[in-house]
Amino acid sequence: MIYKEYGKTGKEVSALGFGGMRFDIENNSIEENAQLVRRASELGINYFDTAHSYCKDQSEIIYGEAFKEMPNPFYVSTKSMVTKDPTADDVRRRVETSLQRMGLEKIDFFHMWCILDLDMYQEVIKKGGPYEGALKLKEEGLIDHICFSTHANGDEIEQIINDDLFEGVILGYNATNFAYREQGVKAAYQNNLGVVTMNPLGGGVIPQNPDFYSFIKDNPNDTVAQAALKFNIAHEEITIALAGINNIEELEENVAAVNSAEGLSNEKIEEIKDHLKEELDALCTGCGYCLGCPEDIYIPTYMMAYNEAIIRDDQEIIADKIDGARKHGPLTNRPESKANSCIECGLCESQCTQHLPIIERLKEFIGLEE
Repeated sequence: MIYKEYGKTGKEVSALGFGGMRFDIENNSIEENAQLVRRASELGINYFDTAHSYCKDQSEIIYGEAFKEMPNPFYVSTKSMVTKDPTADDVRRRVETSLQRMGLEKIDFFHMWCILDLDMYQEVIKKGGPYEGALKLKEEGLIDHICFSTHANGDEIEQIINDDLFEGVILGYNATNFAYREQGVKAAYQNNLGVVTMNPLGGGVIPQNPDFYSFIKDNPNDTVAQAALKFNIAHEEITIALAGINNIEELEENVAAVNSAEGLSNEKIEEIKDHLKEELDALCTGCGYCLGCPEDIYIPTYMMAYNEAIIRDDQEIIADKIDGARKHGPLTNRPESKANSCIECGLCESQCTQHLPIIERLKEFIGLEE
């Protein structure tokens, strides 16, 4: 396993991090998922990321079970969102719950979670707010390092970093959108922050479209998923590529990719940039934050279908993707609820981490579902 210094913290972390968002809680028990975490530790991964709501609120519990018998030392990252924990007292309760669930004495990397823009950032750092609570917990030894995760644009990320309040950042970065996210990564690196990248596989979009993304492969024997991971890890600015892992096969494939990663030449990076188009920065990563539509529209399935239209420059493909999606599962929670059920309340867009125009995209499906 490759290890890198996490910013100025003095901690050495694995270049591949274990993302606790994609445990198979439908088919596997807590102990079976915990075994996957322990196997990751055996393979050299020492950075484990989670959040209280991941996997229907089971992720921290799975980690807690795994941590009882971990084969090697490890670091834990978890989070608190200002919309759920707006005060310092709320953050204290969140941290105390996380510590209890995971059986830990402290959180190594605690993140102000999902900062979407500068207005949200101001809510985080205001007097009596989440940052103040985290700072107090750090003074008490319950948190080692205060970090943030963000979906803001490069200019906004740079402004946050320049305030010098944080020791690390999690942000979205992959072979699909890197040309539009470089500013934030470089600003963090230049300020000696640890840089953790989420969605290195584009939320599954990259491995689901191997022919389109073949341009990212430097080694023809790699899968596009392996190539995408190598792409992130090869950047000197990136400390950790965070991969959501669902099973042993995925885990071992990802570890093998990291262990064979090499630095990327400037020529290869420019070659990859030449294949990108601006629309790829607007692909949905399937994070699911848009769920909860009052009309029960299952928005992620629509957005995944829209991804295909963007990738292939063909709006007509949307109709085919609707038919294909229906073969694998409902587009909606209620059969009678379709895109034309949208009441334009804006709830989904307010929760979208990528600021996607979901309402306008849903309108393009109307008429194709009849």
